[in-house]
Order: sequence, then structure tokens, then C-alpha cells
Amino acid sequence: MDSAERYLASVRRALDDICFEQVEQAAGVIAEALRNDGIIHVFGSGHSSLLAQEVFFRAGGLVAVNAILDARLGFECGAVESTEFERRVDSADLLIHRESFRTNDAGVVISNSGRNPLPIEIAVRMKASGMKVIALTNLTQSRQSKSHHPSGKRLFEIAHVILDNHCPCGDAAITIEGVPAALGPLSTIAGAALLHSTFLRAVEVLAREGRSPDVFVTVNMGSLMLDDLKQLLARYQNRIRYYRPGGKAD
Repeated sequence: MDSAERYLASVRRALDDICFEQVEQAAGVIAEALRNDGIIHVFGSGHSSLLAQEVFFRAGGLVAVNAILDARLGFECGAVESTEFERRVDSADLLIHRESFRTNDAGVVISNSGRNPLPIEIAVRMKASGMKVIALTNLTQSRQSKSHHPSGKRLFEIAHVILDNHCPCGDAAITIEGVPAALGPLSTIAGAALLHSTFLRAVEVLAREGRSPDVFVTVNMGSLMLDDLKQLLARYQNRIRYYRPGGKAD
């Protein structure tokens, strides 16, 4: 079996290992927030920020999702600088003041290692605001790691509910003879599957109660017009800053 086939087999194993009980618990948190007119705040840094974007403003996705985004969370301000930003507790101060956390909201914090200060601090701030927090993390790796947060706690120890991505420690799944490091990360694929399945289950629960939440439909198919999309976003502009013209903060 060549490396590509082994990688795809690893993807299937990670997806097969997803715990539906965890998805059900996380979906309950999401459904409860939406039931009470709350929104879902999603945060990740580095490559985990891709998952916050994955469930934000997405055709077939929930409208009431606030992705906590910043150029310093990705690599636009420099790759090493992004890593340094994630390792500072006070980075949370630069992000949180632009957000609107309420007790009827829910938080999703994504960190494969679950040990760096910024995602842990974001989870702490979310929890302090009264909202329930879901951690999407690599539970095996995190349990083996020492926290870099002043509290000494790892992300899974802060959260109310855990979504375990079941990825290999270090994320990369495949070794190739003659190459000194493993290749083929899995956490983005597994994380996307966990988030979408959780949100789908929450929508299903609410739909059965007759409370179907707002869901995006693509403007690139069918009869939905750009003006329709703008009207939909307008209902959430007081809570989700990227739905405001220009993405302006209050």
C-alpha cells in the first residue's frame, strides 16, 4: 500500500473512531443556545482557525455562528508570529473586547494539542461569561502534554463537553522510509467532520421541536439573491461583527 492509500485509510479510521455520544452531547449544547436565541462562538488559532472559518458563513451551515477571527491567528502576520501569539495569555485581551459573550450563547474552542495559553484562556473567558464550552481537541495527545497556561489546565479540563478528533499524537499519520518526520495531518479533516455532524444533529433536534434555525443557502444556485442574503445577515449584525458592512466592530 503506497503512502496516499495509507493516508486515506488513516482518514477513514479517524472518522470511524468519532464518538457519537460526544457529538450528541455537543449538539445538545448547540441546540440549547439556539433555542434561547444565542449564537455559537467558534475559536481556533493557527491551522485550527481554519475550522472556525469552515463553519462560518457556509452554505449548508448555521447562520448564528460567530467565528472569532484575526490576522494574527492565521499566518498573514507571519507564521512564527502566529505561534508566538497563541502562546501568550494576554492575546485574549486583544480579541475578546470585540466579541459579545452572553450566558445564552455557546462556545467552541479548537486546539489539537489543547495546551497553548490562548485557546485555553479563550475557553476560560467563555466559561466565565456563563456560556457552555465545547473543546475540539486530540484527547490522547493532550493528556500526555503539559499545559502552558498559568492555571496548569489543558483545554479539555476547562470545557463542559469534549469532541475528540482521534488523530495520532503530533497529528501527522504517515511515515515514509528515508523521511525523518511523519507526514499527512488529519486534524482538519476530522475536526470538520466533528463540527458539521454536531451542528447537523443540533438542527435536527430543533427541527423536531418545530424550531428550525436559520441555515445558509448558496447564492450560486437556485433563486436566492444577494439582497436576500443581506437581509438574513442583518438579523444578526448586532451580535456577529463580520455580518456588518465592512466587518466593523462596535
